[in-house]
Amino acid sequence: MAIEFGSRKETFENFKVYETMLAGRPFKVEMGKMCGLSNASAMIRYGETVVMCNVVMSPKPREGVDFFPLNVEYEEKLYAAGRIPGSFMRREGRPGERAVLTSRVVDRPMRPLFPKEMRNDVCITMTVMSLDPDCSPEIAGMIVLNPTQEQRRRSDLALTVAATMDKIVMIEAGANEVDEDTMLNAIKAAHEEIKKIIGFINTIVAERGKPKIDFQVVGLDMDLFHAIKAEYLDDFKAAMDTDDKNVRDAALLPILDKIAAQYPDLSAADLDLVSYKMQKFVVRRWLLDEGKRVDGRGINEIRPLAAEVGILPRVHGSGMFTRGQTQVLTTCTLGGTKDNQLMDDLTDEQTKRYIHHYNFPPYSVGDRPWRSGRACSGAGAALSGGVPLHHPLRV
Repeated sequence: MAIEFGSRKETFENFKVYETMLAGRPFKVEMGKMCGLSNASAMIRYGETVVMCNVVMSPKPREGVDFFPLNVEYEEKLYAAGRIPGSFMRREGRPGERAVLTSRVVDRPMRPLFPKEMRNDVCITMTVMSLDPDCSPEIAGMIVLNPTQEQRRRSDLALTVAATMDKIVMIEAGANEVDEDTMLNAIKAAHEEIKKIIGFINTIVAERGKPKIDFQVVGLDMDLFHAIKAEYLDDFKAAMDTDDKNVRDAALLPILDKIAAQYPDLSAADLDLVSYKMQKFVVRRWLLDEGKRVDGRGINEIRPLAAEVGILPRVHGSGMFTRGQTQVLTTCTLGGTKDNQLMDDLTDEQTKRYIHHYNFPPYSVGDRPWRSGRACSGAGAALSGGVPLHHPLRV
């Protein structure tokens, strides 16, 4: 028995390329060809830099959380720059410091754009597929938009700005002591360019944007919250009027126990939200109405400060800084050129001579062990500029 097979060529009828100019270079958005099962997908081309962007959302809200579960992943693939991973297995490892910081820069301005009551998981994944070193989203030099690699190397200012059409949302910057006028002009120039990009995005949305979905609102019954606030506001004020966090937390527990007994339908997540909203309301009213902070300080006062060095006898250097109940114990180790960290990312920097490790142990906030994850990554990135370029030792 003969069986005939037929085939046809996929035509991608919904495929379209949208193009504009950004800082004198072509900026393209390709949609309708790849990742058809994502809720939204776009291939972004800027010069010869190519980034695949995908967004996926769960159909139902996550239970037992009192926050919007947004996850932003920025993935750097070494093949994008024609490199083979340097690990023993020659396989991509976990995200590097630069990738983690980029994920945060995207997360911070994106999160406020979603409804606060939303509890559906949303994942935004950006994968660098091809890298053009001269096409990177920064501002440098004489306020150059998206400078080339050589311009970034000679720049006194590296500035990343996120904004809406109406206002600045976030600023991330590193500078070599630039003056305030230069910084302000750079921010304004970035905002003007962002307005053009938003206009370009709006044209795409108008043509093929999907309708807003209906999601299940998960949040606190505000009528119930106002009833709790009217009855327990003075109790919260009395419990919070101390400069000791431990005393404050202990004083709040019986109040929350009374609320839980009076309103048995409230879940643990609801009680946490009640506590958060009540404390936020009290702190805000104290600041605006009485000009004082939660620990009794005025708005022009800082916490008690203390600093000392030589804490640990056998390390190269150590010191402790204290501000109120916040403390940082820092150690320093010096090494030679062989101690340089080998970089395995998409930057043109092959080695790193200043290495800063930041640890945030759970006991520092009186909590039980938990995984620190990527929250501790990149905390020392802003300090690397303080080490002289030709210093003979590695830190």
